[in-house]
Amino acid sequence: MMNEFTLKVKDVFTREHFRHAKVLAGSGGLDRVIRWVHVLEVEDFGSLIHGGELILTTGVGLHLDFSAQLKFVRQLIASNAAGICIEKGPYFQEIHEDILELAENNDFPIIMFEETVKFVDITQELHSLIINRHHDLLRYLDTSSRKFIELSMSSNGILKILHELYDYFHRTVIFVPVQGKSFHYPSDQKHYHDLILDYLRTAESEAISQRMLTIGDESFVLMPVEGLGQIWGYLCLHAADEAPEEFHFLILDRAALAIAQILLRNRTIEERKQHSEDKFVRAVLQGRDYENEELISHLPFAGPDMSYRVFVMEIQPPDRMISEEEWEDIKLQRSLMMRATFKRFDFFPAVSATKEEIAVIAAFPANAPEKAKDMLARLIQYLLKTKDQKALLGNSRIYGVGREYDQIGQLSKSYLEAKEVAALNHSTIKEKMVTFDDIGVYRLLLPLKKSGELSTYVKDYLGPILDYDSKTDSDLYETLKVYLACGGSKKEAAEQLYIVRQTLYHRLEKIEQLLGKDYMDSNRRIAIETAIRGYELIKRS
Repeated sequence: MMNEFTLKVKDVFTREHFRHAKVLAGSGGLDRVIRWVHVLEVEDFGSLIHGGELILTTGVGLHLDFSAQLKFVRQLIASNAAGICIEKGPYFQEIHEDILELAENNDFPIIMFEETVKFVDITQELHSLIINRHHDLLRYLDTSSRKFIELSMSSNGILKILHELYDYFHRTVIFVPVQGKSFHYPSDQKHYHDLILDYLRTAESEAISQRMLTIGDESFVLMPVEGLGQIWGYLCLHAADEAPEEFHFLILDRAALAIAQILLRNRTIEERKQHSEDKFVRAVLQGRDYENEELISHLPFAGPDMSYRVFVMEIQPPDRMISEEEWEDIKLQRSLMMRATFKRFDFFPAVSATKEEIAVIAAFPANAPEKAKDMLARLIQYLLKTKDQKALLGNSRIYGVGREYDQIGQLSKSYLEAKEVAALNHSTIKEKMVTFDDIGVYRLLLPLKKSGELSTYVKDYLGPILDYDSKTDSDLYETLKVYLACGGSKKEAAEQLYIVRQTLYHRLEKIEQLLGKDYMDSNRRIAIETAIRGYELIKRS
C-alpha cells in the first residue's frame, strides 16, 4: 500500500524513458524514495541538494576528471540523494571502478542511459508522478482519519483502530498507555507487546518523541499519544526489516489522534464522576468537618502509612468573560490534567479547581522519605518547566507547597502554608521558592506581617534610611541591600550598583551617619538584613 504513494528508484524502470537504462552499482538502494528529480551539471552543488533527489547528469561539468567525478559522487551520497542517472556520451563513456565500488558499498544506485534521452521529458514525467502520488496520499490520509474517528466512537475503539492499522501494514500494532491496560493486535503476537512494555517501563520518565526504535533485533515505529499537553501513551508499529517512511508516521499520527480522543472522553467521564471530590477537598483544606464515608470515597488511599502535602497553583484569571458552561469544561480539564500529572510522579492526588486556584492533596508512602523527596523535586521541576497550556492554565502561574503532615486533619495548615509560599512568590522578593520548607527566615516574618508588627520592626532598623531616600530621592536603601548581599565587599558592591567606588564610599559614609557606626557588627547586621527582607515582603502592599 505504501508503494502507491511513494516513488522509489526501482519504480522508474517501468517508465518508457528508462527502457534502455541499467544499474551499474548500488542495487541495494533501489528502494530509496525519490522526492524530486534534479538535473545537475556543476561540480560544486552545495545547498542545491536537500536529500531524496534523483540526479540526472551528462557529466559536462566534471571535465573528464576522475578525482572530480569521485568527489561528485561522494557529495551526492553525503547529501542523501536517491541515486544518479548518467547519460553515456563524450563525458561518460564508462564509470571508474573505484566510483562503482563506492556506490556499491553505500547502496547508492548509479544508473547508465545507454541511449540519448531528453532530461526535460524525464523530469516532467517523474515530477507529475510524484505530485500525483502525494495528492493520493493526502486523500488517503483524509479517508483514514475519518475512519479512525468513526472507530473511536464505537465500543472497543482502541482495539478496532489497531486492527485497522494492521490491515494497512500487515504488521503487529501495539498501544501502551501511561496508565491502564495495554493493547496489541494480532492477539498471538504478545512477544512484541512485551518487548515494548519492558522498554517503556525501563525508559527514563522523560517523554519519548516519535522515532524509529530498535529493541534487540526488532525495529518499531513509535508515536506518542498526546492530550492536554501530556503524553498518555505510545502507539507502536512493528517495522520488521523495512525502514520506516513518512507514510508510517503520518498514518500513526492520525491513529494516535483518534486514540487520544477515546482516552480524553474516558477520562472526562471519570472526572465527572469525581465532581463531588472538589467540595470534599475544599472542606478538608478549610478545616471543616466531614463524614468518614466521604473520606473513604474521595481519599481511599488515606491511612496511617501515608503522608500528605498540599500543592497550590494560583492562576491569573482570563481577561475575557467566561460563561458558566465554559468554566465547568475548563475546570474539568484542569482537574483531569493535574490528576494525570501527579499520578505520573507516583503521588495519589485529590483535586479541587476554582477560577483562580488549583489545590491538590497529594498523598505518598510515609515509609520512603528519600523517594518522596525525589518525587517532590521531579514534580516541581516538571511543573516549573511546563510552558504550554496557556489556554487552560493562563499566562501566569504561581506555585506553593505546604509542609508534610501525617494526618488529614492537619492539611488545613499545609494549605495555609502553601498559600503563604505563593504569596511570597507574588511579592517583590528576588528569591523564588516553592515549598514552605525552603522559605527560611520568612517563616518568622510572615506572622509578623499579619500582626502588623513587621512594619514597626522595619521602621526601627531601616527608618532613617527610608526617610532619607524619600526626602532626597537617593538610593541609600538599594546601596545598603546590595552591600550587605555582597558580604561587605566594596569592589563587588560597586560593580553590581554600576557606580565608581568613590561614589559608593560617599554613600556608605551617609549610611553610617544614619544607622550608626556599629551597623556592620554581627548582631546589628543580622537585624538589618532581616529588616531588609521584611521591607521587601511588605513593599508590594
